[in-house]
Amino acid sequence: MSRLMASLRSGNWKSLIACFVYFDTGFTAWVLFGPLAPFIARQISLSPAQSAFLVAVPVLAASIVRVTLGNLFQCVDGRRLALLGITLSSVPSLVLLTPVTPGYDLLLVLGAFLGVGGASFAIALPIAGSSYPPRVQGLVLGLAAAGNVGAVLDGFLLPGLAERFGWRSATAAVLPLLALAAAAMLLWARDESAKSGSVARAFAGLAAAFTGLTALVLLVSGGALGSQERGQLLLPLLGALLALAVLPRKYLAVLAERDAWVLMLVYSITFGGFVGMSSYVSLLLTTQYGISKVHSGLVMGVLSFTGAMVRPVGGLIADRVSGVRALLVVLLGVAFANFGFATLMPSLSGGIALLATLYLCFGLGNGAAFQLVPHRWKEQTGLMTGIIGAAGGIGGFYLPVVMGIARQGTGSYQLGFAVFGALAALAFVLVVTLRERWLVWALPQDASARLEVPAASGKCARSAGVLSSPHESLTACRTNDRGA
Repeated sequence: MSRLMASLRSGNWKSLIACFVYFDTGFTAWVLFGPLAPFIARQISLSPAQSAFLVAVPVLAASIVRVTLGNLFQCVDGRRLALLGITLSSVPSLVLLTPVTPGYDLLLVLGAFLGVGGASFAIALPIAGSSYPPRVQGLVLGLAAAGNVGAVLDGFLLPGLAERFGWRSATAAVLPLLALAAAAMLLWARDESAKSGSVARAFAGLAAAFTGLTALVLLVSGGALGSQERGQLLLPLLGALLALAVLPRKYLAVLAERDAWVLMLVYSITFGGFVGMSSYVSLLLTTQYGISKVHSGLVMGVLSFTGAMVRPVGGLIADRVSGVRALLVVLLGVAFANFGFATLMPSLSGGIALLATLYLCFGLGNGAAFQLVPHRWKEQTGLMTGIIGAAGGIGGFYLPVVMGIARQGTGSYQLGFAVFGALAALAFVLVVTLRERWLVWALPQDASARLEVPAASGKCARSAGVLSSPHESLTACRTNDRGA
Protein backbone atom coordinates (compact mmCIF):
# COMPACT_ATOMS: atom_id res chain seq x y z
CA MET A 1 0.00 0.00 0.00
CA SER A 2 2.85 2.41 0.84
CA ARG A 3 4.35 1.74 -2.59
CA LEU A 4 0.99 2.46 -4.22
CA MET A 5 0.63 5.76 -2.33
CA ALA A 6 4.16 6.74 -3.22
CA SER A 7 3.38 6.10 -6.88
CA LEU A 8 0.28 8.31 -6.71
CA ARG A 9 2.20 11.10 -4.96
CA SER A 10 4.84 11.09 -7.70
CA GLY A 11 2.48 13.20 -9.83
CA ASN A 12 -0.62 15.40 -9.59
CA TRP A 13 -3.12 13.13 -7.81
CA LYS A 14 -5.88 15.77 -7.80
CA SER A 15 -5.68 15.98 -11.57
CA LEU A 16 -5.85 12.18 -11.70
CA ILE A 17 -9.07 12.20 -9.65
CA ALA A 18 -10.59 14.89 -11.88
CA CYS A 19 -9.77 12.83 -14.96
CA PHE A 20 -11.37 9.76 -13.39
CA VAL A 21 -14.56 11.70 -12.66
CA TYR A 22 -14.60 13.18 -16.16
CA PHE A 23 -14.14 9.84 -17.88
CA ASP A 24 -16.66 8.20 -15.52
CA THR A 25 -19.42 10.65 -16.41
CA GLY A 26 -18.43 10.64 -20.07
CA PHE A 27 -18.75 6.87 -20.08
CA THR A 28 -22.13 7.11 -18.35
CA ALA A 29 -23.38 9.34 -21.15
CA TRP A 30 -21.68 7.20 -23.78
CA VAL A 31 -23.58 3.96 -23.07
CA LEU A 32 -26.81 5.72 -22.09
CA PHE A 33 -28.82 3.91 -24.78
CA GLY A 34 -27.55 0.45 -23.73
CA PRO A 35 -29.81 -0.36 -20.77
CA LEU A 36 -32.63 1.75 -22.26
CA ALA A 37 -32.58 -0.08 -25.61
CA PRO A 38 -35.27 -2.64 -24.61
CA PHE A 39 -37.61 0.23 -23.63
CA ILE A 40 -36.86 2.18 -26.82
CA ALA A 41 -37.25 -0.89 -29.05
CA ARG A 42 -40.64 -1.66 -27.56
CA GLN A 43 -41.94 1.89 -27.92
CA ILE A 44 -40.92 2.49 -31.55
CA SER A 45 -40.93 -1.16 -32.74
CA LEU A 46 -37.30 -1.73 -33.73
CA SER A 47 -35.97 -4.90 -35.35
CA PRO A 48 -32.98 -6.70 -33.74
CA ALA A 49 -30.63 -5.15 -36.32
CA GLN A 50 -32.05 -1.64 -35.78
CA SER A 51 -31.77 -1.97 -31.99
CA ALA A 52 -28.16 -3.12 -32.34
CA PHE A 53 -27.35 -0.22 -34.67
CA LEU A 54 -28.87 2.27 -32.23
CA VAL A 55 -26.62 1.19 -29.35
CA ALA A 56 -23.62 0.85 -31.68
CA VAL A 57 -23.71 4.39 -33.13
CA PRO A 58 -22.45 6.11 -29.93
CA VAL A 59 -19.59 3.61 -29.78
CA LEU A 60 -18.53 4.31 -33.36
CA ALA A 61 -18.98 8.06 -32.95
CA ALA A 62 -16.60 8.02 -29.99
CA SER A 63 -13.99 6.10 -31.96
CA ILE A 64 -14.06 8.58 -34.85
CA VAL A 65 -14.26 11.72 -32.72
CA ARG A 66 -11.47 10.68 -30.39
CA VAL A 67 -8.96 10.49 -33.26
CA THR A 68 -9.52 14.15 -34.18
CA LEU A 69 -9.95 15.07 -30.51
CA GLY A 70 -6.56 13.48 -29.82
CA ASN A 71 -5.12 15.61 -32.60
CA LEU A 72 -6.72 18.74 -31.13
CA PHE A 73 -5.31 17.80 -27.71
CA GLN A 74 -1.82 18.17 -29.19
CA CYS A 75 -2.34 21.95 -29.44
CA VAL A 76 -5.12 22.92 -26.97
CA ASP A 77 -5.30 22.78 -23.17
CA GLY A 78 -7.07 19.55 -22.26
CA ARG A 79 -9.37 21.22 -19.75
CA ARG A 80 -10.99 23.34 -22.46
CA LEU A 81 -11.56 20.26 -24.57
CA ALA A 82 -13.07 18.46 -21.60
CA LEU A 83 -15.60 21.26 -21.08
CA LEU A 84 -16.50 21.17 -24.77
CA GLY A 85 -17.02 17.42 -24.60
CA ILE A 86 -19.16 17.67 -21.48
CA THR A 87 -21.38 20.28 -23.13
CA LEU A 88 -21.92 18.17 -26.27
CA SER A 89 -22.58 15.05 -24.20
CA SER A 90 -25.46 16.78 -22.43
CA VAL A 91 -27.32 17.56 -25.69
CA PRO A 92 -29.19 14.21 -25.99
CA SER A 93 -30.67 14.39 -22.49
CA LEU A 94 -31.72 18.01 -23.00
CA VAL A 95 -33.40 17.17 -26.32
CA LEU A 96 -35.18 14.09 -24.96
CA LEU A 97 -36.61 16.14 -22.08
CA THR A 98 -38.45 18.40 -24.54
CA PRO A 99 -42.00 17.59 -25.76
CA VAL A 100 -40.66 16.59 -29.21
CA THR A 101 -41.33 12.89 -29.89
CA PRO A 102 -38.06 11.36 -31.14
CA GLY A 103 -38.03 9.17 -34.25
CA TYR A 104 -35.39 6.59 -35.08
CA ASP A 105 -33.24 8.97 -37.15
CA LEU A 106 -33.24 11.62 -34.43
CA LEU A 107 -32.14 9.00 -31.91
CA LEU A 108 -29.27 8.04 -34.19
CA VAL A 109 -28.15 11.68 -34.37
CA LEU A 110 -28.36 11.96 -30.58
CA GLY A 111 -26.30 8.79 -30.39
CA ALA A 112 -23.51 10.59 -32.23
CA PHE A 113 -23.55 13.27 -29.52
CA LEU A 114 -23.40 10.58 -26.84
CA GLY A 115 -20.28 9.33 -28.56
CA VAL A 116 -18.47 12.53 -27.55
CA GLY A 117 -18.72 11.26 -23.97
CA GLY A 118 -16.75 8.18 -24.95
CA ALA A 119 -14.22 10.34 -26.77
CA SER A 120 -13.29 11.78 -23.35
CA PHE A 121 -10.81 8.89 -23.33
CA ALA A 122 -8.51 10.89 -25.66
CA ILE A 123 -8.46 13.77 -23.17
CA ALA A 124 -8.68 12.21 -19.71
CA LEU A 125 -5.85 9.71 -20.11
CA PRO A 126 -3.12 12.02 -21.49
CA ILE A 127 -3.98 14.71 -18.92
CA ALA A 128 -3.78 12.16 -16.10
CA GLY A 129 -0.47 10.79 -17.31
CA SER A 130 1.12 14.14 -18.15
CA SER A 131 2.40 14.75 -14.61
CA TYR A 132 3.55 11.20 -13.83
CA PRO A 133 6.86 9.43 -14.63
CA PRO A 134 6.96 6.52 -17.13
CA ARG A 135 7.48 3.89 -14.42
CA VAL A 136 3.91 4.29 -13.10
CA GLN A 137 2.05 4.99 -16.35
CA GLY A 138 0.29 1.62 -16.32
CA LEU A 139 -1.15 2.22 -12.87
CA VAL A 140 -2.04 5.88 -13.49
CA LEU A 141 -3.68 5.33 -16.88
CA GLY A 142 -5.47 2.30 -15.49
CA LEU A 143 -6.90 4.36 -12.61
CA ALA A 144 -7.98 7.19 -14.91
CA ALA A 145 -9.59 4.77 -17.35
CA ALA A 146 -11.37 2.94 -14.53
CA GLY A 147 -13.86 5.72 -15.12
CA ASN A 148 -15.56 3.21 -17.40
CA VAL A 149 -17.29 2.22 -14.18
CA GLY A 150 -19.80 4.80 -15.43
CA ALA A 151 -21.51 1.91 -17.22
CA VAL A 152 -22.37 0.56 -13.76
CA LEU A 153 -24.46 3.66 -13.03
CA ASP A 154 -26.35 3.16 -16.28
CA GLY A 155 -27.16 -0.44 -15.48
CA PHE A 156 -28.21 0.15 -11.88
CA LEU A 157 -30.12 3.41 -12.28
CA LEU A 158 -31.65 3.79 -15.72
CA PRO A 159 -33.92 0.72 -16.07
CA GLY A 160 -35.63 1.44 -12.74
CA LEU A 161 -36.05 5.12 -13.60
CA ALA A 162 -37.38 4.19 -17.04
CA GLU A 163 -39.95 1.81 -15.52
CA ARG A 164 -41.20 4.54 -13.20
CA PHE A 165 -40.86 7.77 -15.18
CA GLY A 166 -40.35 6.69 -18.79
CA TRP A 167 -37.09 6.16 -20.65
CA ARG A 168 -36.85 9.74 -21.92
CA SER A 169 -37.06 11.21 -18.43
CA ALA A 170 -34.53 8.65 -17.18
CA THR A 171 -31.85 10.18 -19.40
CA ALA A 172 -31.88 13.31 -17.21
CA ALA A 173 -29.96 11.36 -14.56
CA VAL A 174 -26.73 12.01 -16.44
CA LEU A 175 -26.97 15.83 -16.31
CA PRO A 176 -25.91 16.40 -12.67
CA LEU A 177 -23.03 13.97 -13.18
CA LEU A 178 -21.80 15.94 -16.17
CA ALA A 179 -22.01 19.13 -14.11
CA LEU A 180 -19.88 17.48 -11.41
CA ALA A 181 -17.30 16.50 -14.01
CA ALA A 182 -17.12 20.05 -15.32
CA ALA A 183 -16.47 21.38 -11.82
CA ALA A 184 -13.77 18.77 -11.16
CA MET A 185 -11.93 19.55 -14.37
CA LEU A 186 -12.06 23.30 -13.75
CA LEU A 187 -10.85 23.10 -10.16
CA TRP A 188 -8.39 20.21 -10.10
CA ALA A 189 -7.23 19.16 -13.55
CA ARG A 190 -3.89 20.36 -14.93
CA ASP A 191 -2.68 19.53 -18.42
CA GLU A 192 1.14 19.49 -18.32
CA SER A 193 1.73 18.03 -21.78
CA ALA A 194 3.58 19.97 -24.48
CA LYS A 195 1.48 21.70 -27.15
CA SER A 196 2.16 22.42 -30.82
CA GLY A 197 0.32 22.69 -34.14
CA SER A 198 -2.53 24.69 -35.64
CA VAL A 199 -5.58 25.07 -33.38
CA ALA A 200 -7.84 26.25 -36.22
CA ARG A 201 -6.98 23.32 -38.47
CA ALA A 202 -7.33 20.76 -35.69
CA PHE A 203 -10.70 22.17 -34.62
CA ALA A 204 -11.94 22.19 -38.22
CA GLY A 205 -10.92 18.54 -38.49
CA LEU A 206 -12.93 17.67 -35.38
CA ALA A 207 -16.03 19.46 -36.69
CA ALA A 208 -15.71 17.82 -40.11
CA ALA A 209 -15.33 14.34 -38.64
CA PHE A 210 -18.34 14.72 -36.35
CA THR A 211 -20.72 16.18 -38.93
CA GLY A 212 -19.50 13.80 -41.63
CA LEU A 213 -20.05 10.76 -39.43
CA THR A 214 -23.54 11.93 -38.49
CA ALA A 215 -24.38 12.26 -42.18
CA LEU A 216 -23.02 8.77 -42.87
CA VAL A 217 -25.14 7.30 -40.07
CA LEU A 218 -28.28 8.82 -41.58
CA LEU A 219 -27.32 7.57 -45.05
CA VAL A 220 -26.95 4.03 -43.70
CA SER A 221 -30.30 4.29 -41.92
CA GLY A 222 -31.95 5.49 -45.14
CA GLY A 223 -30.49 2.63 -47.19
CA ALA A 224 -28.24 4.82 -49.34
CA LEU A 225 -25.35 2.34 -48.94
CA GLY A 226 -27.39 -0.74 -49.83
CA SER A 227 -29.04 -3.12 -47.40
CA GLN A 228 -29.06 -2.23 -43.73
CA GLU A 229 -26.58 -4.98 -42.86
CA ARG A 230 -24.19 -3.96 -45.64
CA GLY A 231 -24.35 -0.29 -44.70
CA GLN A 232 -23.69 -1.05 -41.03
CA LEU A 233 -20.64 -3.17 -41.84
CA LEU A 234 -19.23 -0.50 -44.18
CA LEU A 235 -19.85 2.44 -41.84
CA PRO A 236 -16.74 2.03 -39.60
CA LEU A 237 -14.47 1.88 -42.65
CA LEU A 238 -15.98 5.04 -44.12
CA GLY A 239 -15.90 6.80 -40.76
CA ALA A 240 -12.26 5.89 -40.18
CA LEU A 241 -11.29 7.16 -43.63
CA LEU A 242 -13.09 10.40 -42.83
CA ALA A 243 -11.21 10.84 -39.56
CA LEU A 244 -7.85 10.07 -41.17
CA ALA A 245 -8.54 12.46 -44.04
CA VAL A 246 -8.67 15.44 -41.68
CA LEU A 247 -5.54 14.54 -39.69
CA PRO A 248 -2.23 16.29 -40.46
CA ARG A 249 -0.18 14.08 -42.77
CA LYS A 250 2.79 13.97 -40.40
CA TYR A 251 0.68 12.14 -37.83
CA LEU A 252 -0.37 9.44 -40.27
CA ALA A 253 3.18 8.06 -40.30
CA VAL A 254 2.39 5.98 -37.21
CA LEU A 255 -0.07 3.96 -39.30
CA ALA A 256 2.87 2.58 -41.26
CA GLU A 257 4.12 0.87 -38.10
CA ARG A 258 3.21 -2.76 -37.48
CA ASP A 259 3.15 -2.25 -33.70
CA ALA A 260 0.38 0.31 -34.05
CA TRP A 261 -1.86 -2.06 -36.01
CA VAL A 262 -1.36 -4.96 -33.62
CA LEU A 263 -2.14 -2.81 -30.59
CA MET A 264 -5.18 -1.43 -32.40
CA LEU A 265 -6.44 -4.98 -32.97
CA VAL A 266 -5.77 -5.92 -29.35
CA TYR A 267 -7.60 -2.87 -28.04
CA SER A 268 -10.52 -3.41 -30.40
CA ILE A 269 -10.93 -6.76 -28.65
CA THR A 270 -10.41 -5.69 -25.03
CA PHE A 271 -11.92 -2.22 -24.82
CA GLY A 272 -14.15 -2.83 -27.82
CA GLY A 273 -15.44 -5.93 -26.11
CA PHE A 274 -16.07 -4.02 -22.88
CA VAL A 275 -17.98 -1.11 -24.33
CA GLY A 276 -19.68 -3.13 -27.08
CA MET A 277 -20.94 -5.76 -24.68
CA SER A 278 -21.94 -3.11 -22.14
CA SER A 279 -24.05 -1.50 -24.86
CA TYR A 280 -25.58 -4.79 -26.00
CA VAL A 281 -25.73 -7.13 -22.99
CA SER A 282 -29.17 -5.91 -21.88
CA LEU A 283 -30.60 -6.82 -25.29
CA LEU A 284 -28.74 -10.15 -25.23
CA LEU A 285 -30.11 -11.09 -21.81
CA THR A 286 -33.68 -10.09 -22.56
CA THR A 287 -33.83 -11.82 -25.95
CA GLN A 288 -31.74 -14.93 -25.20
CA TYR A 289 -32.88 -15.65 -21.66
CA GLY A 290 -36.11 -13.68 -21.33
CA ILE A 291 -35.21 -11.90 -18.10
CA SER A 292 -36.80 -8.55 -17.26
CA LYS A 293 -35.42 -5.24 -18.44
CA VAL A 294 -34.65 -4.12 -14.88
CA HIS A 295 -32.84 -7.33 -14.01
CA SER A 296 -30.86 -7.23 -17.24
CA GLY A 297 -29.73 -3.72 -16.29
CA LEU A 298 -28.59 -4.93 -12.88
CA VAL A 299 -26.59 -7.75 -14.45
CA MET A 300 -25.05 -5.23 -16.85
CA GLY A 301 -24.09 -3.06 -13.91
CA VAL A 302 -22.38 -5.90 -12.04
CA LEU A 303 -20.49 -7.04 -15.12
CA SER A 304 -19.39 -3.51 -15.97
CA PHE A 305 -18.26 -2.96 -12.39
CA THR A 306 -16.12 -6.09 -12.62
CA GLY A 307 -14.45 -4.98 -15.84
CA ALA A 308 -13.92 -1.42 -14.67
CA MET A 309 -12.43 -2.29 -11.28
CA VAL A 310 -9.82 -4.70 -12.61
CA ARG A 311 -8.53 -2.26 -15.22
CA PRO A 312 -6.09 -0.57 -12.79
CA VAL A 313 -5.03 -4.06 -11.69
CA GLY A 314 -4.22 -4.86 -15.30
CA GLY A 315 -2.10 -1.72 -15.51
CA LEU A 316 -0.34 -2.52 -12.22
CA ILE A 317 0.42 -6.08 -13.35
CA ALA A 318 1.72 -4.71 -16.64
CA ASP A 319 4.02 -2.31 -14.77
CA ARG A 320 5.53 -5.34 -13.02
CA VAL A 321 5.75 -7.95 -15.80
CA SER A 322 5.06 -5.88 -18.97
CA GLY A 323 1.83 -5.45 -20.87
CA VAL A 324 3.06 -7.98 -23.44
CA ARG A 325 3.01 -10.93 -21.05
CA ALA A 326 -0.26 -9.82 -19.47
CA LEU A 327 -1.94 -9.56 -22.88
CA LEU A 328 -0.99 -13.12 -23.83
CA VAL A 329 -3.00 -14.48 -20.91
CA VAL A 330 -5.89 -12.07 -21.44
CA LEU A 331 -6.33 -12.75 -25.16
CA LEU A 332 -6.30 -16.50 -24.57
CA GLY A 333 -9.04 -16.06 -21.96
CA VAL A 334 -11.18 -13.94 -24.31
CA ALA A 335 -10.84 -16.51 -27.10
CA PHE A 336 -11.81 -19.45 -24.89
CA ALA A 337 -14.80 -17.63 -23.34
CA ASN A 338 -16.17 -16.61 -26.76
CA PHE A 339 -15.69 -20.07 -28.22
CA GLY A 340 -17.30 -21.56 -25.12
CA PHE A 341 -20.37 -19.37 -25.60
CA ALA A 342 -20.55 -20.17 -29.33
CA THR A 343 -20.24 -23.90 -28.75
CA LEU A 344 -22.45 -24.39 -25.71
CA MET A 345 -24.94 -21.49 -25.78
CA PRO A 346 -25.23 -22.15 -22.04
CA SER A 347 -28.06 -21.69 -19.58
CA LEU A 348 -28.53 -18.35 -17.82
CA SER A 349 -26.14 -19.17 -14.96
CA GLY A 350 -23.49 -20.53 -17.34
CA GLY A 351 -23.95 -17.58 -19.69
CA ILE A 352 -23.45 -15.06 -16.90
CA ALA A 353 -20.34 -16.96 -15.75
CA LEU A 354 -18.84 -16.76 -19.24
CA LEU A 355 -19.80 -13.10 -19.55
CA ALA A 356 -18.12 -12.42 -16.19
CA THR A 357 -14.97 -14.14 -17.49
CA LEU A 358 -15.05 -11.96 -20.59
CA TYR A 359 -15.45 -8.77 -18.56
CA LEU A 360 -12.60 -9.78 -16.26
CA CYS A 361 -10.33 -10.32 -19.27
CA PHE A 362 -11.55 -7.11 -20.92
CA GLY A 363 -10.68 -5.03 -17.86
CA LEU A 364 -7.25 -6.58 -17.32
CA GLY A 365 -6.49 -6.31 -21.03
CA ASN A 366 -7.46 -2.65 -21.19
CA GLY A 367 -5.01 -1.75 -18.44
CA ALA A 368 -2.24 -3.88 -19.95
CA ALA A 369 -2.66 -2.55 -23.49
CA PHE A 370 -2.40 1.11 -22.54
CA GLN A 371 0.57 0.51 -20.29
CA LEU A 372 2.47 -0.07 -23.53
CA VAL A 373 1.55 3.17 -25.30
CA PRO A 374 3.75 5.68 -23.37
CA HIS A 375 6.72 3.28 -23.67
CA ARG A 376 6.33 2.81 -27.41
CA TRP A 377 5.29 6.35 -28.45
CA LYS A 378 6.77 8.68 -25.85
CA GLU A 379 6.36 11.88 -27.86
CA GLN A 380 2.97 11.03 -29.38
CA THR A 381 1.02 9.60 -26.46
CA GLY A 382 -1.98 11.90 -26.95
CA LEU A 383 -2.28 11.09 -30.63
CA MET A 384 -1.79 7.34 -30.15
CA THR A 385 -4.30 7.36 -27.30
CA GLY A 386 -6.82 8.70 -29.79
CA ILE A 387 -5.90 6.32 -32.63
CA ILE A 388 -5.71 3.14 -30.56
CA GLY A 389 -8.78 4.21 -28.61
CA ALA A 390 -10.57 4.68 -31.92
CA ALA A 391 -9.77 1.09 -32.84
CA GLY A 392 -11.32 0.06 -29.53
CA GLY A 393 -14.44 2.01 -30.41
CA ILE A 394 -14.67 0.39 -33.84
CA GLY A 395 -14.44 -3.02 -32.20
CA GLY A 396 -17.17 -1.91 -29.81
CA PHE A 397 -19.33 -0.87 -32.77
CA TYR A 398 -18.96 -4.17 -34.59
CA LEU A 399 -19.79 -6.31 -31.56
CA PRO A 400 -23.47 -5.28 -31.20
CA VAL A 401 -23.90 -4.96 -34.97
CA VAL A 402 -22.59 -8.47 -35.63
CA MET A 403 -24.60 -9.85 -32.71
CA GLY A 404 -27.75 -8.19 -34.04
CA ILE A 405 -27.17 -9.45 -37.58
CA ALA A 406 -26.44 -12.98 -36.30
CA ARG A 407 -29.58 -12.99 -34.17
CA GLN A 408 -31.78 -11.66 -36.96
CA GLY A 409 -30.30 -13.93 -39.63
CA THR A 410 -29.88 -17.21 -37.72
CA GLY A 411 -32.02 -16.83 -34.62
CA SER A 412 -28.93 -17.40 -32.46
CA TYR A 413 -25.90 -15.51 -31.16
CA GLN A 414 -23.50 -18.40 -31.84
CA LEU A 415 -22.02 -16.95 -35.03
CA GLY A 416 -21.37 -13.60 -33.33
CA PHE A 417 -19.45 -15.16 -30.44
CA ALA A 418 -17.49 -17.38 -32.85
CA VAL A 419 -16.37 -14.35 -34.88
CA PHE A 420 -15.03 -12.51 -31.85
CA GLY A 421 -13.38 -15.66 -30.51
CA ALA A 422 -11.50 -16.02 -33.80
CA LEU A 423 -10.35 -12.37 -33.66
CA ALA A 424 -9.01 -12.86 -30.12
CA ALA A 425 -7.15 -15.99 -31.25
CA LEU A 426 -5.61 -14.04 -34.16
CA ALA A 427 -4.46 -11.25 -31.82
CA PHE A 428 -2.92 -13.84 -29.49
CA VAL A 429 -0.89 -15.32 -32.35
CA LEU A 430 0.34 -11.85 -33.43
CA VAL A 431 1.46 -10.89 -29.92
CA VAL A 432 3.25 -14.23 -29.53
CA THR A 433 5.04 -13.55 -32.82
CA LEU A 434 6.17 -10.07 -31.71
CA ARG A 435 6.78 -10.94 -28.07
CA GLU A 436 10.59 -11.00 -28.08
CA ARG A 437 10.91 -7.74 -30.00
CA TRP A 438 8.30 -5.93 -27.88
CA LEU A 439 9.85 -6.96 -24.58
CA VAL A 440 12.94 -4.88 -25.42
CA TRP A 441 11.00 -1.64 -24.98
CA ALA A 442 7.96 -2.83 -23.00
CA LEU A 443 9.58 -4.32 -19.91
CA PRO A 444 9.79 -2.18 -16.77
CA GLN A 445 13.33 -0.82 -16.53
CA ASP A 446 14.30 -2.83 -13.46
CA ALA A 447 13.08 -6.00 -15.16
CA SER A 448 14.60 -5.23 -18.55
CA ALA A 449 17.98 -4.73 -16.86
CA ARG A 450 17.84 -8.42 -16.00
CA LEU A 451 16.67 -9.49 -19.47
CA GLU A 452 18.84 -12.22 -20.87
CA VAL A 453 19.50 -11.68 -24.57
CA PRO A 454 20.45 -14.96 -26.28
CA ALA A 455 23.70 -14.94 -28.22
CA ALA A 456 24.58 -11.48 -26.88
CA SER A 457 27.87 -10.60 -25.30
CA GLY A 458 28.42 -8.44 -22.28
CA LYS A 459 28.20 -5.00 -23.85
CA CYS A 460 24.77 -5.53 -25.36
CA ALA A 461 23.42 -7.38 -22.33
CA ARG A 462 24.46 -4.55 -20.05
CA SER A 463 22.68 -2.00 -22.25
CA ALA A 464 19.44 -3.99 -22.53
CA GLY A 465 18.01 -2.35 -19.48
CA VAL A 466 18.41 1.17 -20.80
CA LEU A 467 17.09 0.86 -24.35
CA SER A 468 14.87 3.87 -24.75
CA SER A 469 13.94 3.86 -28.43
CA PRO A 470 11.07 1.62 -29.52
CA HIS A 471 12.86 1.11 -32.81
CA GLU A 472 15.84 -0.62 -31.17
CA SER A 473 15.46 -4.38 -31.38
CA LEU A 474 17.16 -7.52 -30.24
CA THR A 475 18.47 -8.02 -33.76
CA ALA A 476 20.16 -4.62 -33.74
CA CYS A 477 21.56 -5.38 -30.30
CA ARG A 478 23.17 -8.58 -31.51
CA THR A 479 24.53 -6.80 -34.58
CA ASN A 480 26.21 -4.20 -32.36
CA ASP A 481 27.81 -6.95 -30.32
CA ARG A 482 29.26 -8.66 -33.35
CA GLY A 483 30.64 -5.32 -34.51
CA ALA A 484 32.22 -4.75 -31.12
